[in-house]
Amino acid sequence: MTYQQPQPGQPQQPGWGQQPPPPPRKRKTGRIIGFGCLGIVGLIAVIAIIAVAASGGDDGNESSTTKPSATQGEAKKDEPEEEESAEKAPVTVTAKAVAFKKSVLAQGDDYTSVQVTITNNSKSDIEVNPLYVTITDTDGSKHTVELGVDEDQLDAMTLSPGENATGTVTAKGTFDAKYVTYTDGLIGDSVRGDVS
Repeated sequence: MTYQQPQPGQPQQPGWGQQPPPPPRKRKTGRIIGFGCLGIVGLIAVIAIIAVAASGGDDGNESSTTKPSATQGEAKKDEPEEEESAEKAPVTVTAKAVAFKKSVLAQGDDYTSVQVTITNNSKSDIEVNPLYVTITDTDGSKHTVELGVDEDQLDAMTLSPGENATGTVTAKGTFDAKYVTYTDGLIGDSVRGDVS
């Protein structure tokens, strides 16, 4: 019996006493990447649902401040009702249009700034962040805040009961600001303040 060399391109047959090579191992890289991408898409969907739920109640023209409950005390008859509700609201927001003060991060001068003061009248801490504030113009368009473009930007901080924070929030473009909306965290209550 003669031993013949296999032709090129043909698999070699194992001889007597030799075992065939093991089959190549299947890699799970594709499955891992697929589940990773699915997880990212799921996370984005959850964040989008939370954002829609948080902004869902902010479509009317009236202020969305929380009204004080009847158990918080009797109304004083010598004070106007407007001042009383503003004093007892858990969070109040005041706003006024100010000149844009360009920082080193600003690209051009096409920005609109509003100075806001957020006051914590509640009995618990609240979080303040410029990203929790939006500016709505006189046409009803909402503008998101640009970070770091104004020198007097509102700082991110925790306000204890009775404290307030003042700073500017700035959006891209030139427009007439009508009101600002502050949301306590990502899914908290929204409070609106008219721009004077």
